[in-house]
Amino acid sequence: MCALLCTLRRHMPAHLAPWRVSPCAFRSSKSELKPNVASDGLACAPLQTFTEEEAMLKDMVTKFAQERVAPFVQKMDENAKMEESIVQGLFEQGLMSIELGEEYGGTGASFFSIILAVEELAKVDPAVALVCELQNTLTNKLFTTYGTEEQKRTYLPRVSKDTLGSFCLSEAGSGSDAFSLKTRAEKKGDYYIINGSKMWISLAEDAGVFFVMANTDPSLGYRGITCFVVDRNTEGLQVGKKEDKLGIRACSTCPVTLDNVKVPENSILGQVGQGYKYAIGMLNTGRIGIAAQMLGLAQGCFDRTVPYTKERVQFGKSVFDFQGMQHQIAQVATQLEAARLLTYNAARLAEAGRPAIKEASMAKYFTAEVATLTTSKCIEWMGGVGFTKNFPIEKYYRDCKIGTIYEGTSNIQLSTIAKFLAQEY
Repeated sequence: MCALLCTLRRHMPAHLAPWRVSPCAFRSSKSELKPNVASDGLACAPLQTFTEEEAMLKDMVTKFAQERVAPFVQKMDENAKMEESIVQGLFEQGLMSIELGEEYGGTGASFFSIILAVEELAKVDPAVALVCELQNTLTNKLFTTYGTEEQKRTYLPRVSKDTLGSFCLSEAGSGSDAFSLKTRAEKKGDYYIINGSKMWISLAEDAGVFFVMANTDPSLGYRGITCFVVDRNTEGLQVGKKEDKLGIRACSTCPVTLDNVKVPENSILGQVGQGYKYAIGMLNTGRIGIAAQMLGLAQGCFDRTVPYTKERVQFGKSVFDFQGMQHQIAQVATQLEAARLLTYNAARLAEAGRPAIKEASMAKYFTAEVATLTTSKCIEWMGGVGFTKNFPIEKYYRDCKIGTIYEGTSNIQLSTIAKFLAQEY
C-alpha cells in the first residue's frame, strides 16, 4: 500500500498536491490598477451609473419606444414587415448613428449609449432594437474602423440619414464555420467579379449598402477573405424572398445572390485578405449589442408579467402573494440583474478600449439563456392568457430564441470563453 501511495504521489500534477497552493488558484482575485478618471465623476462608480448624456438618451429612447413603436408591434409581427415610420423615426432621432461623429451627421455619443438604446427598444420590440443594433455596431463601425476617407465621406452621411447597411457573411454551408465560405471575388484589372450566395442576411430586404465577404484567393483559405462594399443597385446583386421566421419577424432576413457582380478595386473595405479579422472584430463588439437586446427583451417581458400576477386573484389572494410564486419571480429578477451587470461591464470595457472578447461572449451567452428562462416563466405565470396572442408574452418567447443562434451560437460563446480560461490558467 505504501509503495502504491508513493507511486501515485510521484505522478500527481504539482498543482493537485495536497495543501499546495497552485500559482493560478487565486488568479480571479488579482486586481488591476484603473486609470484616474475621478475628474469626470466615474471613478469606482456602480455599473448602472450613467453620464447625463446617457441618461437623457435612455429617457428619450424609452419615450420613443412607447409612443412610436408600441402601437405597431403586433401588426408588424403579424405581417412580418417593419413599419417605415419607425425606421424613419430612428434616423430622425439620431438612433442609427449614435457613436458617429457629428461631421458625418452622427450624435457623437458613447458606445455605452448604443447599449442603452438597444436595451430600451428591445423592451418594447426586439425586432426594432435589432435594426438599431446592427446599424450601430456593424455598419457604422465597419466604415469608421476600416473605411478609407473617401468611403467615409461617401457612405457615413448616408447611413446616418436614411440608408440601412447589411452584413453578408453566412452561407448555406458556412454558419458557425463562417470562414469556410464559398463566395469568390476574382480580380480583373482594376475591378473584381463577385460570385456566390449568402443566407440569413439581416436587413437585406431594405438595405441600401451591403458588406460582402468573399474570398479573393481560395488557396490561402480564410486568409483570402476580403470585405467588399456593394451598393444595392449594383447589377447582379439580388435579394431573395425573406424567411418566414419564428420570431423577430418585423426585421427581414433574406438570401442574397451575387451573380457576376462587378465592383471597382476601391470598393474593398480595409485590406485584401483581412476580411476575416474584420468580421471577428465586429462580431465581438456586436455580441454586446445582442446581449443588450436579449436583456431588454427579458426585462420587457418581466415588466409586463409581474403586475398581472399582482392583479390576478386565485383562492382569495393575488397570485403574486403565494410564496412559491414569489420565489420564482425573485430568482428571475436576480438573473436579470446579473445579466445586466455582465452586459454593462462588457460595454464599459469595450468603450474604454480594453480587451472584452471573453466578457462579450459571457454577456451574450448568459443574457440569451436568461431571456429563454424569463419568457418561459412569464408564460407560466400568466397562465392560459400568456399562451394567446392577445398578450405580447408569447411574442417575447418566440423572439428570444434567436439569441442563442445569431452572431455566434451559445456553444460558440462557451468555446470562446473556455479558450480564454485555458490561457489564464
